[in-house]
Amino acid sequence: MNEHAIDLNSYPAYIYDLAGLEDHIAVIRASLRSTDLFYAAKANPDAEILRTLAPHVDGIEVSSGGELNHVRKTLPKTPTVFGGPGKTNEELALARRASRIHVESPSELARLAPLGSADVLLRANLPLRTPNAALTMSGPFGMDEDALNECAFLLTDHPQITLHGIHAHLASGLDAPAMLKLAYRIAEWALPWLKAQGVDNPELNLGGGMAVDYLRPHNRFDWESYGAGLSLIPAKTRIEPGRAITAYHGWYVTDVLDVKTTHGETYIILRGGTHHLRTPVTKGHNQPFKVLTTSGPESPATLVGQLCTPKDVFARDVLVPPLTPGDVIAFTMAGAYAWNISHHDFLMHPKPAFHYIR
Repeated sequence: MNEHAIDLNSYPAYIYDLAGLEDHIAVIRASLRSTDLFYAAKANPDAEILRTLAPHVDGIEVSSGGELNHVRKTLPKTPTVFGGPGKTNEELALARRASRIHVESPSELARLAPLGSADVLLRANLPLRTPNAALTMSGPFGMDEDALNECAFLLTDHPQITLHGIHAHLASGLDAPAMLKLAYRIAEWALPWLKAQGVDNPELNLGGGMAVDYLRPHNRFDWESYGAGLSLIPAKTRIEPGRAITAYHGWYVTDVLDVKTTHGETYIILRGGTHHLRTPVTKGHNQPFKVLTTSGPESPATLVGQLCTPKDVFARDVLVPPLTPGDVIAFTMAGAYAWNISHHDFLMHPKPAFHYIR
């Protein structure tokens, strides 16, 4: 990205490449064949991003009443599915207008039943090992087989609730071969179980979790082989990626405020901080970046923000050219789980601007 590609009046600023995002989602959609593609709004619910994705997805996955209202306001004609643990009664009432509700527990199903008709998937927490996963979605997410059987029993008394299938998002950060292996194991359990419950046209929602490599951004998830592999499952399949769609198409651009050396280590202090871009802290990595305004012999330095905490680090011990106040740095891979999960009001610094490349 060239800093002159868009007129920036001040820093920090987020820049979203909507044209690149549209090309990317079109390739994903074509690769997935008959698999339904729902975008996980939690990754980045920016309204312009949602509008860019809408023509290429089958719907949007939301995980709160706030997300649901935001998506419906932004994309009133786009289908939604509602997931996530800890749904309130008010959210369950709102969720009945979604095309699917992902039920997380027997008690949640019991609270949903009196509200009227609804179309549901039961979220399964299956005891399947996921080696090399960046994150396993165990613990409070979904149900074991005993709880699933309890839900099946409850459903016999509530014909207004239609069971369509199983939701099983078990891990994140897996490549396509590992995700396919996991999908087949989920299907091996889920399809006989659903048949036993009288579900004739089963749906299998495998969630998201496609690997995004921040150290090697050009190492992309193999959507083509994943789509081909999913087509072999004898059920209606659906996925809900988020990070793997939008991460590559956002930048956080800021400028140097100060350069200092302490105990032999060089620190580049940048305007803004991880209260704007929390990704490197949550993922525990160096956020990839480009220096836009200077070049020269490189030496190690640590890139930090303005916050009063030693955890306010974008990238540690990375090579940079000689930098002085006013130089501009663009952090790449900032299109997902970046601004929207950051603690914006800590120290009450100004919020970043937002710009869009169309």
